[in-house]
Amino acid sequence: MISANHAGQHPEIDESACIHTTAVVIGNVRIGPGVFVGPNAVIRADEPGPESHVEPIVIEAGANIQDGVIIHALGGSRVLIGKGASVAHGAVVHGPCEVGENSFIGFKSVVFKATLGRGVVVLHQTLVEGVQVPDGIHVPSMRAVTAEADLQDLPAVTAELTAFAEKVRQVNHFLAEASLK
Repeated sequence: MISANHAGQHPEIDESACIHTTAVVIGNVRIGPGVFVGPNAVIRADEPGPESHVEPIVIEAGANIQDGVIIHALGGSRVLIGKGASVAHGAVVHGPCEVGENSFIGFKSVVFKATLGRGVVVLHQTLVEGVQVPDGIHVPSMRAVTAEADLQDLPAVTAELTAFAEKVRQVNHFLAEASLK
């Protein structure tokens, strides 16, 4: 379902993006070229902020939003999903939030009031809240990163994790392209 929000704002979706028929995209959402939005994903830019203005949710070129992902934002805040980023099955990204280019958010993870740099890999069932994660950091599965001190012992992303994230991007890019044929 693709629809306007209460303010009459309609999603802007590039013609080369693939939005699954069971996905829900509402309001001030901008989806770039080659984006894949999987089954049962929900992307809602509908919560008003000051003066009833709804900030955008922007999903840049080549990103993939997989099955059951929820992307939303507090009124007056926005969400940016960078180029080539992957948001995996069942994850929640809630604004204010920014996800850097080629970053990966794993299964059932929650990212809220946070900024992820470029090439960050957040693995599965992880909470990242209220922090700025620098470029190229790996947040292991089942971690809570909610303060600057939690960032101190996080390792750099390995070549293996980078390859994993790239494979996920490629598969979802293939799915987007194949569905448009």
